[in-house]
Amino acid sequence: MSEKSKKNQTIQYYDQNAADFVENTRNVDFHVMQDEFIEGLPAGAKILDLGCGSGRDTKYFLEHGYRVDAIDGSAELCALASEYTGIPVKCQLFQELDASEVYDGIWACSSLLHLSYGELDEVLYRIEKALKPQGILYMSFKYGVFEGERNGRYFLDFTEEKLEQLLKKHTSLQQLRNFLTVRPDREERWLNLFLKKINS
Repeated sequence: MSEKSKKNQTIQYYDQNAADFVENTRNVDFHVMQDEFIEGLPAGAKILDLGCGSGRDTKYFLEHGYRVDAIDGSAELCALASEYTGIPVKCQLFQELDASEVYDGIWACSSLLHLSYGELDEVLYRIEKALKPQGILYMSFKYGVFEGERNGRYFLDFTEEKLEQLLKKHTSLQQLRNFLTVRPDREERWLNLFLKKINS
């Protein structure tokens, strides 16, 4: 399957299942991770919610006084998230991110995991460029070594070792910490990662 058809398949899944996805994710209590992220940001910081899904995290950041841009690849999710958050959510692929030192923080919760390894490598360069110096990046992946189609979507799983290999090429992104969490209702393990941009 080509890179383009993998992306289209995943986006098509979210367009077709947007309402169910929102129902299953919007009310998940994620404040511990959200709070750790914003603790590293200046007051009134500019945040990019990269793959905002239901808009849950965008709304949390807005309610805590931050300025937020939100994007998602699914037009249906963008419409639902715009309605929920009260801000326009841009329908855009991660590969189309083209900003230079605009954001104090980039939040990529369970979103970059739909890219292939090569695509993620490219998008990380775009993220590095979009972050201000000392900017914070949060991203999360399902834990493991799997890469491919699962339940109608493309997934890229990560272990700590696989992550180390990826980040060797991205020297301006310094790991602050990585840790595992478990989603109890599904018994899924997730690898969470906080990074800081250490030079411009």
